[in-house]
Amino acid sequence: MPEPTSPNRATTAAKIAANPIGYKVCEGCDSIVGSAASLCPNCHSYRFEASAERVIRQAHLLGTREQTSVTLQDLGS
Repeated sequence: MPEPTSPNRATTAAKIAANPIGYKVCEGCDSIVGSAASLCPNCHSYRFEASAERVIRQAHLLGTREQTSVTLQDLGS
């Protein structure tokens, strides 16, 4: 049985969805990054989708599931 989603992920997703102009979605790994990012910190892609609709849709998707990507914190860096 899948584990419940972390409340922090849902809270973060709600904040992103409330202000989609401040974010964009990486086309390489579907991560959400700040609008000022020029490279994705996860996959180093430089292609992004910045439409509000895409950011909101991705925020809702990521906020309702467990994290599947590896972050620097996971690696102990």
